[in-house]
Amino acid sequence: MTSLVSQARSEGSVTFSLLKTALYGRIVFGASAVLFGVIALMWHDSNTWQNLQHIWRLPFGTLIGGCLMAALIAGGIGMQYPRTARLASVVLCVVYLCFSLACIPDIIAASNIYDRYGGSFFLFFSLLCGAIALYAATEANAAKAVAFGRLARLGLGVCAISFTLGQALLPRETASLVPKWIPPSQMFWAILTTVAFAIAAIAILINRQARLAIRLMTLMLALFGAAVWVPRLIAHPKAHFNWSECVLTFLISGAAWVVADLKSF
Repeated sequence: MTSLVSQARSEGSVTFSLLKTALYGRIVFGASAVLFGVIALMWHDSNTWQNLQHIWRLPFGTLIGGCLMAALIAGGIGMQYPRTARLASVVLCVVYLCFSLACIPDIIAASNIYDRYGGSFFLFFSLLCGAIALYAATEANAAKAVAFGRLARLGLGVCAISFTLGQALLPRETASLVPKWIPPSQMFWAILTTVAFAIAAIAILINRQARLAIRLMTLMLALFGAAVWVPRLIAHPKAHFNWSECVLTFLISGAAWVVADLKSF
């Protein structure tokens, strides 16, 4: 009995130690998850749900979608506490996997060039990578932690390729999102960030300065959210699309941050 208690305390201590290093990333990742779940439950429209609206077409789709969003909220809260972080990571893995699969119909239909290359799929897949990284951070077994961490890193690297393609294939649309007051020009920043995504993807996939690349990509995404979507949200708070895009941008930032904070991958 005493040995079981000691083992439980030891595992709890390991989990707490591992999670301490990813504190701020978890806060951003978890808070964004909660906010996205809340607005999705509040506003049942395609501007908020975007590609996830395909869930509605399933049998009992409205109920399934509501349960997934409720699970997202619970996972976002649970990941903040060492005792529930591991369970929360499993819940979030399931939720983000379902979100990723919900984007496949758009890839098959190829409604636009962005979805033709799986843009929306990899957006949500990057969140799955963050959830896998959270699971790795709560894994006491060193070998398994490294394996799950490597999976999260490689997955995020593939997502970075998708982000690169998304901007390269839609340069004008990307440039239009950059505030005009930022010098030297909108197209300059569109090209620069596309190149940055490409370099980050290579570094992450070959695991050369991967942690630095992920951190810089996290910073770039967070700055994009702060400079582009927050002002739009303030200017047009009734536009549900602005809320959705803003929260998703910070969700991806949080996911990348959690991956970057892993001790080994």
